Amino acid sequence: MSAGSPPFGLSRRERILDELRRTGSVRVADLARDLGVAELTIRRDIGQLADRGLLTRVHGGATLRSRLDTSVPAEARTSAPIRFRVGMVTPSLTYYWPHIIVGARAAATELGVQLVLRGASYSVADQRRQIASLVDSGSLHGLIVAPETTGADGRAFLHWLESLPLPVVLAERRAASALALTKLEWVTTDHVFGGSLAADHLATRGHTRVGILTSAGSPTSSQLRRGWERSLAELGLDCPVDVDASLDALDGTAREAVVADLLAQCRATGTTALLVHSDPQAVLVQQYARDHGWHVPQDLAILAYDDEVAESAEPPITALRPSKQHVGRLAVETMVGRLSEGASRPVQRTYVLPVLHTREST
Repeated sequence: MSAGSPPFGLSRRERILDELRRTGSVRVADLARDLGVAELTIRRDIGQLADRGLLTRVHGGATLRSRLDTSVPAEARTSAPIRFRVGMVTPSLTYYWPHIIVGARAAATELGVQLVLRGASYSVADQRRQIASLVDSGSLHGLIVAPETTGADGRAFLHWLESLPLPVVLAERRAASALALTKLEWVTTDHVFGGSLAADHLATRGHTRVGILTSAGSPTSSQLRRGWERSLAELGLDCPVDVDASLDALDGTAREAVVADLLAQCRATGTTALLVHSDPQAVLVQQYARDHGWHVPQDLAILAYDDEVAESAEPPITALRPSKQHVGRLAVETMVGRLSEGASRPVQRTYVLPVLHTREST
């Protein structure tokens, strides 16, 4: 958001809503700085928009409007009449996915969509069971899903979704071009670009020997690695430390052993920076490093991917943040476009770029 001269009231509030739609949440301090006005002015603007049911006030800022916000009477809200009933199945209702769901719900409220949410697991069988149950109900117009896509089971699952008798939009998932699927639509973060952006950021900080720690089995990690590896070659960076492990799935002793070995590799190879997916793994690595005499970023720079908890670390960790609420919003908008326009509408597949937030760890 560019500042320029301070905008007048209506224009200012429109810009607040534009920023909210773009990022999913805004902070009073950031808006005041970017718009060149006092924080009190921004608080009043947010208050007026909240009173009209256009956003939800939170401490220090605002978020996209949620159905859970009952501060404005239902008759005063700007929700549209229900036009479509859409099922939404996510592999989790915790970490990462709540932001997707909030964005989807906000768009659904505005566009007249009744969203039927179901949480599954990362099991193909469980996801298929949940989706089949929704389809068999016969009450849905469309589906927004985040299926497993890797391996033979994932490929078969995608073909099954393609064959369903109602439109399907993937959220934070995509199908490989080799599958030649022509009906599935999707909205996903461009994690491949995220890997390239991470490598470029570390290169601009002067790092030439860098490492990577990713979450084993994560579809995000596999895409992140593609961009990372491609950019390493283009930027002339060496990557002597490469670990794929799920630290949160290990007990304390085993987790410490993996982190200790990772840092030993960094010291032995002269690696001065790490890209870590996801946030909790980055926090664990940084915490262990500092507890054992490493200085961040002087001895080791750390860059996280996801930005769920990175800002709360000590020191705050530089992170790449997928625009999760925006992905949820676009998934609903894509579905409404498909249901409104029908088969004549071209298939739409959207990639949203992650945003780099530079902090003290790099």
